[in-house]
Amino acid sequence: MGKIVFMFPGQGAQYVGMGKDFYDSFACSKEIFDKANEVLDIDVKKLCFEENEDINITEYTQAAMVTASVAILKKIEEMGLKPDLTAGLSLGEYCALVASDVMSFEDAVKVVRQRGILMQDTVPAGEGAMSAVLGMKKEAIEAVLPDVEGIVTIANYNCPGQIVISGESEAVAKAGDALKEAGAKRVLPLKVSGPFHSPMLKPAGEKLLDVLADVEVNDPKVPYVSNTTAEFITNKDEVKTLLGRQVYSSVCWEQSIEKMIADGADTFVEIGPGKTLCGFMRKIDRSVKAINIAKVEDLEKLKEIM
Repeated sequence: MGKIVFMFPGQGAQYVGMGKDFYDSFACSKEIFDKANEVLDIDVKKLCFEENEDINITEYTQAAMVTASVAILKKIEEMGLKPDLTAGLSLGEYCALVASDVMSFEDAVKVVRQRGILMQDTVPAGEGAMSAVLGMKKEAIEAVLPDVEGIVTIANYNCPGQIVISGESEAVAKAGDALKEAGAKRVLPLKVSGPFHSPMLKPAGEKLLDVLADVEVNDPKVPYVSNTTAEFITNKDEVKTLLGRQVYSSVCWEQSIEKMIADGADTFVEIGPGKTLCGFMRKIDRSVKAINIAKVEDLEKLKEIM
């Protein structure tokens, strides 16, 4: 058998009720939610479990997502399954850091709480936007964007045929028109509160380094792949710099998955709300196995690989 990857979803996969069945069923998962409530100035359990609008506001979403994903991770670890590699999409990278023993859960959830506030506050509402570009090769998109007036860049290389662009609202709209003219099947504006992973977020990335300054990080016990470089990180000295850059740099997810497959990974376990990453996997490489663990009943799927 090849290598097992634990991978973690990012913002956008959240929903009310995420993680509640794990909280109700397992002491190790309950402990994570209790710890989050203890160390933060918000009620994470209420955010995750009860109907509310705040769950989709960046300032709150990030802490809620990391808590729900790590609560599921802890049960999987308790069952005895261990990864050979880890990775996470944007925000999910913090869960990968927890899984690789680079950062404690308490520190990770405190950092992403501040990360969410910084990302939300850096660009006033309405000035930034993001759109998903479907059915167009990355090289073709990269050729069009430099000719568009204003700030617009690739935010996410998700999978073949799905790339996200980000930047100034007007520039993103113009880029969408230009990309459709150049052959994109569809350009879909995303419901987000800012131009994430664009140069407009550079001040947030720089301020995040101040937040990270006092956080203890360790050399990864399990190698993880950085969103920013799509390379394995094995040295703690790189971690904080890359997390700062990650806020305003492209998320190289497709490249990260290809890197892990080239390293012998053949089983990918998506841990956390939704099935987004498994969906990307089908477009990146159908020959590898990908399963998602979002609900307690999904744990049955682990029997095949344990």
